[in-house]
Amino acid sequence: MKSPRKVLVAIVAAVVAIAAVGWALSTQLRSPADEAARRTPPKASLITAAVERRELVSSVVLNGALEYGSPLPISLAGVVGGTTGAEAGGGIQRATRAPRKGRIREGAVLMEVNGRPVFVLRGKVPMHRTLVPGTKGDDIEQLQAALRRLGFGAPRSGVFDQGTIAAVGRMYARRGYEAQQPALAERQNADALRKAVQSAQEGLATERKALDEGRDIQPLKIKLDNAKSDLRTAESALEEAESRRTTPEDETRTEAAAAAVRAAEEKLLEAEQQLDAARRPPAQPSSTPTATSAPDPAPTTDTSLQEMRVANARAELDTARRAYERLEEEARQNRTTRLRELRKSVRAAQEALFAAEQGLRQARNLSPTRLKVANAQKDVAAAKALLAEFLRTYGVSIPPGELVFLPTLPVRVNKTTVKAGQPVDKDVATVTSSTFAVSGTLEAAEADLLRPGMSASIELETGRTYPAVLTAVGEKAKLAGQAKAEAGDQAVLITPTSMKGLKGLAGTTVTARVTVGSTDEPVLVVPVAAVITSADGKARVKVERTADKTEDVEVRTGLTADGNVQVSGQGLNEGDRVVVSGA
Repeated sequence: MKSPRKVLVAIVAAVVAIAAVGWALSTQLRSPADEAARRTPPKASLITAAVERRELVSSVVLNGALEYGSPLPISLAGVVGGTTGAEAGGGIQRATRAPRKGRIREGAVLMEVNGRPVFVLRGKVPMHRTLVPGTKGDDIEQLQAALRRLGFGAPRSGVFDQGTIAAVGRMYARRGYEAQQPALAERQNADALRKAVQSAQEGLATERKALDEGRDIQPLKIKLDNAKSDLRTAESALEEAESRRTTPEDETRTEAAAAAVRAAEEKLLEAEQQLDAARRPPAQPSSTPTATSAPDPAPTTDTSLQEMRVANARAELDTARRAYERLEEEARQNRTTRLRELRKSVRAAQEALFAAEQGLRQARNLSPTRLKVANAQKDVAAAKALLAEFLRTYGVSIPPGELVFLPTLPVRVNKTTVKAGQPVDKDVATVTSSTFAVSGTLEAAEADLLRPGMSASIELETGRTYPAVLTAVGEKAKLAGQAKAEAGDQAVLITPTSMKGLKGLAGTTVTARVTVGSTDEPVLVVPVAAVITSADGKARVKVERTADKTEDVEVRTGLTADGNVQVSGQGLNEGDRVVVSGA
């Protein structure tokens, strides 16, 4: 017999099952009216979009790889080490130390060729010739500026002179090298030219000796020597007389007259003192005079003798002074006369010397050996001219392959194309700038919107962005080794404004955006599809006023970006809904 509990559960299960069957049958059964309503199309409605107020930014997007910018292949301008270096390598320029990847600064050694260094310097004029002493030009000024920047000191002459050569020697020595010295053949040529000058000078001396030893000119040579000696003697006597105020005789007589003047002055002074003493009254004995007595008159003294002596002394002094003045005048006249005679003697000696020289010259000109001397002089001049011309470019030089000038430094050696031991006949390496760049291409229509200097951004795959700037468009943006753009496309080059956070990301694929336009402040924005151009050429939008009513509003359009357009017009406000399309 079943328990009451089990009976109750069975009854509930049966009720639930019957209810489920009834619900399923009700969903499948429809009346004819319901079926007709289900098949009737919905009432037509409008597709709208809200009018927004926000800043609008228009940008051009391109994809590219983050690489170091401005790649530049490097090739050597010529031989390294001159003929010596070529001979050391069996006539072949061979790399003995290949370029190494990494950062390289001004003054560094890029590589070695046949054991000689290749320096990297900053400059826009490419190395194109051997720099030898006396070379002038813009490339020399460029080299001198680089030497000054590196602290080696150099003039600003624009000439490869001794000051520049010394600075070059210091640059080589700091890196453990020696500047290029003249080759063996050049040294041999220099020695040969010096010996040619010496031989010509010896020949000239021999011919001159033969000319001077001729009997017809020997007396004239003696006469010339005597004329020179006479001139020296006359000039010496004149110089001595000009240095003395008087002759010794006149000086003695003048001193005696001066002593006589001094003696007469002393005698006059003594006579005047005696006269003054005679004229003074004698002293009286002291006594007390009475009131009634008168003083005795002073006795008179005879001074005529003293006065006579004074007069005589004055006369003698005048006589002595006149004698002194007369002797001085005679001394001056005697000196003038003597100088005149000595100058005359000098002129005569000069005339005699000139005559002797002229006579000897004429005799030599008439000598048969004269022609040999003239020819020997020409030989000396020609030999010296050849030596001077050779020495003008002789000395320390810089072969064209030992310097590489780059527009900007430092740079990075990004790629090397030669290994140690290989011949150097093509590009040896490729350098890039020390900053990253993103290169890519755009269709001509989009590229026409771009101008160098526009703001840009670089976005990594992680979504992180970095500020950048548009560097170049078109031919200037093409990089060496870059794949050829399709017809009509334009190359674009974008450079990050900072390397911070980008190191180690070389070769990473990025998305670059260039801002070609933006609004200065928030503006009204609608989808481009909402703007309709009427037959009169004016732009309008349909604004939904109610569920079944719209209003045409005339608008002015502005910047377009990302499928939206800037609009403004009476009756259009933020939040309004504009018709995009109808159903």
